[in-house]
Amino acid sequence: MSLLAVDGLSKEFGGVHAVQDLSFSVEAGTIHSIIGPNGAGKTTLFNLITGIYTPSAGRITLDGTDIAGKSPSQLARLGMSRTFQNLQIFFNMSAAENVMVGAHLHVDRRFWPSLLRLPSMVRGDRACRQECLRLLDFVGLAHYAEAEASAMPYGALKRLEIARALAARPKLLLLDEPAAGLNATESREIDEVIKKVAGQGITVVLVEHDMKMVMGISDHILALDYGRKLAEGTPAQVRANADVIAAYLGAHA
Repeated sequence: MSLLAVDGLSKEFGGVHAVQDLSFSVEAGTIHSIIGPNGAGKTTLFNLITGIYTPSAGRITLDGTDIAGKSPSQLARLGMSRTFQNLQIFFNMSAAENVMVGAHLHVDRRFWPSLLRLPSMVRGDRACRQECLRLLDFVGLAHYAEAEASAMPYGALKRLEIARALAARPKLLLLDEPAAGLNATESREIDEVIKKVAGQGITVVLVEHDMKMVMGISDHILALDYGRKLAEGTPAQVRANADVIAAYLGAHA
């Protein structure tokens, strides 16, 4: 069953066609990767799916609900969460506090009970913190729980963003270049986290340039070039596709 479906999606910026008549679907419980050369339209596609951009044309559905044009906050309530290519971390907060921010949809945020620190609020905050500590442990960052984010290494911050996205309890998690800027060891750590997330039944869609990671963890791959679908299929099918090879290496190669 398709959890996410994109049909005839297009986005224009003036005379630039960033995404052109794109259609594909993502099956529930899978790891679906989106690849392509720089400028292929991958991040624009993510921004369309996650409500940052409004499509020029086309339809996007999440679990059967039309979501094209909905705001990021509305999509979060529908079960969608994402990370960004550039870190979006609160560096003046601890790792645990960063993750707790991601759980805001699932905690009591009423003004007067919060101001008066009613027992129900205290219990709710305690439960939220325990869940966020569990998520930090899940991504291998339990020992950083009380550390200031500004003191954490870059690779750990990438996993911290994933933990914060998971705190929203998504059914669909979109990861924009989670391995960008990481060394080989850090990339393997992200690789393992993504597989663990999928093992929890959460559908993962990622944009990534690390082809070793993509080919190793993906159930399905979509290749883009100039905003259009270039190829689609299993890792083996995409790896052997002549158009994909030409787009990455040049037709002569």
